[in-house]
Amino acid sequence: MPITPCIAYLADYPEVLPTLEHLFETEWPDYYGAGGPGNAHDDFSTYSSRDQLPVGLVAFVNAEPCGIAVLKSECVTTHKHLTPWVGGAMVVPQYRSQGIGAHMLFALEELARNRGFNVIYSGTSTANTLLIREGWEFVELVQYNGEAVSIYKKML
Repeated sequence: MPITPCIAYLADYPEVLPTLEHLFETEWPDYYGAGGPGNAHDDFSTYSSRDQLPVGLVAFVNAEPCGIAVLKSECVTTHKHLTPWVGGAMVVPQYRSQGIGAHMLFALEELARNRGFNVIYSGTSTANTLLIREGWEFVELVQYNGEAVSIYKKML
């Protein structure tokens, strides 16, 4: 059954940063885990902006953080000519397949539209079905950091 989350700026809820950092470290251990090249704390600090990209949005269900998504100026660095991007998106495992990802995409689309963008991009190896279902257009398949990544766009 679909859930309608409350979506807010990550910058307004710094108390959820440790929970989200742990989620990223658990979900993507090769990147954010011990010895990986990523630093979840630094990334989330960067996403905690309202005024300039990147801007993080966090989804809540019953005051519990259940997802995050970020509007970034750059994501797939081989395509720096495209902007802005959906990035850093994840839904907590027990809340997946309940519509939260779609709500977060819509919120990022609105955020981009309100900032004057008329197109938005996403690079993914896992969310193809969601993007297609939500009206995104496939652009191309690229090899990025050793994996196949599909690039999508959506006109706003």
